[in-house]
Amino acid sequence: MDLKISDKLALVSGSSKGIGLAVATGLAREGARVILNGRSAASLTKAQAGILAGHPGARLETFAGDLADPVDVARLVERFPAVDLLVNNLGIFEPKPFELIPDADWQRFFDVNVMSGVRLSRAYLPGMKQKNWGRILFISSESGVQIPSEMIHYGLTKTAQLALSRGLAETCAGTGVTVNAVLPGPTRSDGVEEFVQQLSGGKPFAEFEKEFFQRVRPSSLLQRFATPEEVANLVVYLCSELSTATNGSALRVDGGTVRSCI
Repeated sequence: MDLKISDKLALVSGSSKGIGLAVATGLAREGARVILNGRSAASLTKAQAGILAGHPGARLETFAGDLADPVDVARLVERFPAVDLLVNNLGIFEPKPFELIPDADWQRFFDVNVMSGVRLSRAYLPGMKQKNWGRILFISSESGVQIPSEMIHYGLTKTAQLALSRGLAETCAGTGVTVNAVLPGPTRSDGVEEFVQQLSGGKPFAEFEKEFFQRVRPSSLLQRFATPEEVANLVVYLCSELSTATNGSALRVDGGTVRSCI
């Protein structure tokens, strides 16, 4: 299927690993030019090599910087003043009891998970509207709908992304620009591997996974962690010309974790 995004310029924040890397790989496979982003040049070199190994013709740019920092966002926009596809994937999470979450953590989570997307969207949305075509995606989470008691600060930022996504979509009414949010469920990304190590007490991953879906996410219909590629497939479609009628939506790729018929 031709997704009609060949030669489009895409920026995927936080794309040196995990879901972001899977999205960048999928977009490159479809012929888009992709800007990879990570905090270090070394991580980007590794990500770039991985994509090129599977897709030798991929057209890739890299930008090393922390896109939760407005200074780095300004540097990025100076180098790439316009993009066609913006995937706001940058995000952090950690399990921590509510009583132990200090103000600094609340601020850090909001800056990384929410304000990075605010600033990037503010920078690139006007150009999309001027061209009358563009795609903005927010990688939210099922945790934005079912707030996890073990990381309330994370859930709050994911709910904020849903509000931001819908609000921006409202400003694009009647244009060729769409703004949507994707809600992954538990996904076996690099960050989740670290999360598992914190919670498992050293158990093998397969044993932890079985217990996790029995006790922590029993509503999952998938009953396993999704792969980053399974999440990326939906994101890549939503970046495409074929998804024009999908706007202002929150689409779940959560393995059926959220108990809802819509």
